[in-house]
Amino acid sequence: MFAPNQEVNMTKISDKRILVVDDEPDVRNFLAACISDAGFQVDTAVDGVNALEKVQENPPDLMTLDMVMPRKSGIRVMRALRENEEWSKIPVIVITAHARDEFGSDDIKEFQAFATRHRPRITLEKPITPPKLIKAICDILEVEPESVEPQEKGALPPDQNNILNMLNNADPETLQKIKNMLKNQ
Repeated sequence: MFAPNQEVNMTKISDKRILVVDDEPDVRNFLAACISDAGFQVDTAVDGVNALEKVQENPPDLMTLDMVMPRKSGIRVMRALRENEEWSKIPVIVITAHARDEFGSDDIKEFQAFATRHRPRITLEKPITPPKLIKAICDILEVEPESVEPQEKGALPPDQNNILNMLNNADPETLQKIKNMLKNQ
């Protein structure tokens, strides 16, 4: 007997909009590309002030948020979200490189204290892998990842995987040199 198509009532990835907030252009563009490649709609913000402007214009379905940023930190963005009834339900994935160091320790401690009261979704440490990020987003939004290729789930093509591994293991000076070379192309 023919079973009804269950996906008719399911929300599609392409119906969901993600706001990526990070002050580092390379990280912001990487996250946006990963999320867009998975089929989501993506918008970006360069800092906390810009993020709140974008949320006011068109609230996203989910936000990825860096904690340590100029003008308005991630914790201040989260406070602003929680103080607004319309925005308070927006799930947030905190993405930080400073979860274990002294640079962001005050922000992280403040975030953890804040988080216990306000149920944040997930904290991911940089460097982020695309499969881990997409899985977290799909889990929170309760959508199924779209299959775009017959590869093993979460696997990248060999060339992309090699480049990702090199970038993840590169020191900041090398990354800056690569960035400068690409700009001059």
